[in-house]
Amino acid sequence: METPKTLQAAILFFGDPDNCIAYMKDIRWSDGIVVCPSCGRNDVSWLAKQKKWQCKSQHAKRQFSIKVGTIFEDSPLPLDKWLMAGWLLANCKNGVSSYEIARDLGVTQKSAWFMLQRLRLAAQDSFDGGKLSGTVEVDETFIGGKARNMHLAKRKKIIQGRGATGKTVVMGMLERGGKVKAHVIAERDKTTLHGKIEEHVESGSHVITDELASYWGLEENYTHSVVNHAERYVDGLVSTNGMENFWSLLKRGLNGTYVAVEPFHLFRYIDEQAFRFNNRLNKNDASRFAKLISQVAGKRLTYAEVTGKVAQTA
Repeated sequence: METPKTLQAAILFFGDPDNCIAYMKDIRWSDGIVVCPSCGRNDVSWLAKQKKWQCKSQHAKRQFSIKVGTIFEDSPLPLDKWLMAGWLLANCKNGVSSYEIARDLGVTQKSAWFMLQRLRLAAQDSFDGGKLSGTVEVDETFIGGKARNMHLAKRKKIIQGRGATGKTVVMGMLERGGKVKAHVIAERDKTTLHGKIEEHVESGSHVITDELASYWGLEENYTHSVVNHAERYVDGLVSTNGMENFWSLLKRGLNGTYVAVEPFHLFRYIDEQAFRFNNRLNKNDASRFAKLISQVAGKRLTYAEVTGKVAQTA
């Protein structure tokens, strides 16, 4: 199947519902064998008029569409709107707001926001390739409201010292020439930081950090280099500028596109930016979009979860 390479071609291509189904089928079942999501049977029948498949076994939900078993399941919105929203999220460098999606696709802002949250779940990387290794830059940043935008009374109440109080801490690890992993953390203490590094970085790797005291002791399991930002930002090959670059991209989207992101939802926006960052070099717009769509199966996010009425999965 000749797939679209540009946004204009994607709009024309996915305007045909049959193309949407065929595209999803090729990505979800690359061997051409459609599998029933309920029982796993692989000799299902295609119901052309209903645009569904039917399993030959007798069980509940024996008829299923291409959406079943994906983040699109139970959505009344057609696939063309979902796929165009996915194209924009995968390829807009600074992100795309729910208001823009609502205007472009002709849906409500509430629906567009929920669509984007579900697509961010699809963007979440499972990191099946294992731990980071080689030279790994580790750094943290603070995400939160800027003091100059606060009312004076609120600023006096929240902002203390260097301004970290009331903000959310995000920790990132970047393998040079490889992927970035970033997580919301509760504190910047030694236990938390060392635990995340041990979880995601191969023992014996070269870890580069700033002079934060919480990183002391990493030399027990890693080659640990420190760059003192009070003196310089680069000391030969020792720097955390790669992570600083990622923080810059993340904050550009949060401050410029999304404007206000609640801490409760922050990890999904980090997943979105990490997806684009990790697929920035060896993929064009079409292949980056295909990568996102290949990750929609086996994931669900309900409105109750995304709004906090029930526990959501990080």
